[in-house]
Amino acid sequence: MRTRHFGATDPGLRRSHNEDAFLADEQLGLFIVCDGVGGRAFGEVASQETVEIIWEWVKREAAEIAAATDEARVARRMVVHARPLPGPQVWLTPATVARLGALIRGALQNACYMVHGMAEVDANYSGMSTTASVVLVAGELAVIGQVGDSRVYLARGDDVRQLTEDHTLLNMQVKQGLVSPEQARGRKSQITRAIGLHDFVEVDILAFPLQIGDRLLLCSDGLHEYLDSADTLTDLFHLDARDAAPAAIAHANACGGKDNITALFVELLDNTRGP
Repeated sequence: MRTRHFGATDPGLRRSHNEDAFLADEQLGLFIVCDGVGGRAFGEVASQETVEIIWEWVKREAAEIAAATDEARVARRMVVHARPLPGPQVWLTPATVARLGALIRGALQNACYMVHGMAEVDANYSGMSTTASVVLVAGELAVIGQVGDSRVYLARGDDVRQLTEDHTLLNMQVKQGLVSPEQARGRKSQITRAIGLHDFVEVDILAFPLQIGDRLLLCSDGLHEYLDSADTLTDLFHLDARDAAPAAIAHANACGGKDNITALFVELLDNTRGP
């Protein structure tokens, strides 16, 4: 399945520099947003290094990803010619899906080890860390890796949902019933997982089937703290991808722009369609 993307980043109105970083590689099907942890030294170094380390790791596994995509394409042709099935289908074996999930988990954990190692070598980097939201599109499957409180959203028609879970103290309190979701909405909170803070990090992995026309948004908390209204997200997803990212940044700045802002929109296209 082909993708089309457009991303943008902005320091916001109150920060002197931008500690966010993002990457989009349509050939690999890889999309990343990282947000250097506020209050930590060299957050911009942590985020940019993490983006590059993840990209290098996944690029080395391009043959594995291509093989999985080919497997899915062959399986789809065989099943569809035998008896067409309604609804979205995943044409990969569970073992292949597990391998792709392990690939993304390994990329994030390697980035954590490497960024933490930079601080071990140079004390000036001590404590630097970053969030990371990663999406790998392999044929008709998306694999998400998540650390921290950047987010991935999915829009399918008019249905918009958050796919990732924030690794924050506040979200932990919500899950424990100490704070209501309404009380938590729009509030900043200390993150509980980050790339580089230690030499190992627990990574959330999610895999799900894609449909033609699906749209994804990867973003830093400098944007999603201003997405309280479901209508705001829906309106952004209804825009052309080239317009959605600048519009998202303009919205966050109009709401105060307290933090760096990054928005990366990805649209899933039919392989037979033109650009």
